[in-house]
Amino acid sequence: MQAMNKILVGLIFGLVLGALDGATAWFTPAVRSMMTSIMIGSSVKGMVVGILAGWYARRVQSTAKGIAVGAALGLLFAFLVAAMPSENGQHYYLEIMLPGFVVGAIIGFLTQRMGTPAEVTRK
Repeated sequence: MQAMNKILVGLIFGLVLGALDGATAWFTPAVRSMMTSIMIGSSVKGMVVGILAGWYARRVQSTAKGIAVGAALGLLFAFLVAAMPSENGQHYYLEIMLPGFVVGAIIGFLTQRMGTPAEVTRK
């Protein structure tokens, strides 16, 4: 069995953790009617963060920097989503940005620790 590269690891973990992040919207009763779109959006957001964190992990082999980059990417994309008002006109900054930050940090950690690094080519 061939090992997965870091970008694929980020994509897979981003999808799974993004869906889990979206599922936490259930704890906000005002948005329960939008669960399907929230879970799809969170999954896509997680995959994008995973791909970018995986790409970074291929270039920089530092767990601390990987966690920081993943957390920053998660926070950035969560902010972009939170800045859009929901159907009831409210913004849920804390409810969206806190899980996005945590999920991004976890993805940053996993992409650093798992998957195969890029091959080094010598000229």
